[in-house]
Amino acid sequence: MISELTPRPCLSVAVPCYNEVATVEALLKRVLESPWVAEVVVVDDGSSDGTVDVLRSVTDERVRVLEHGRNRGKGASLRTAFATVRGEYVIVQDADLEYDPREYGLMLEPLERGVADVVFGSRFLTGRPHRVLYFWHSLGNRLLTLLSNMFTDLNLTDMESCYKAFRREVLESIELREDRFGIEPEITAKVAGGRWRLYEVGISYDGRTYEEGKKIGWRDGLWALVCIVRYSPALHRRR
Repeated sequence: MISELTPRPCLSVAVPCYNEVATVEALLKRVLESPWVAEVVVVDDGSSDGTVDVLRSVTDERVRVLEHGRNRGKGASLRTAFATVRGEYVIVQDADLEYDPREYGLMLEPLERGVADVVFGSRFLTGRPHRVLYFWHSLGNRLLTLLSNMFTDLNLTDMESCYKAFRREVLESIELREDRFGIEPEITAKVAGGRWRLYEVGISYDGRTYEEGKKIGWRDGLWALVCIVRYSPALHRRR
């Protein structure tokens, strides 16, 4: 059970960050409050709103800030972070406040028990609180997850979830290429292709509106379709 776990600083938190001046300071405070966190690797992806100034002012020695000179995308930021992480486990944490760092224990429980190599946090497999927002966005997420499952032979409920936690050796074993939000189906396909043990756990979700800074759009959804096919383990096995 989760309550039986003893938290220990074993987790590297990879934070891709672009124009999040309104939230990044509060987000880092919440992340650093977690007893699981050993280090935080923040990649500023060419922010132009003062985010980088906030990051440069952080004094906690567990936080490392890396900077892209120009905006390259979430996938590129994650590749930069993943190349430097040192923790036993690694989790992706967006720089907004949609996902709750207090749930790191939920994400790490299957890893700590030794039954999983990768854990996805599902916004749909849960009775936890969810902010009610966009119907079509939710439907699109479910459709992309369905199509991803068809090409990976997995039975995920939330492929597009930000919260993905890994044993570090999993990330060291796969080569990632996508620069933007196509990184989500790419990671999923390559985890499936590597036959790593994958679990899902239910998480809460405090989604934000586009006015509040949400960045993913319909073009990213179309590119995700391309990536689902491009990185399909089934197609690669046939070559």
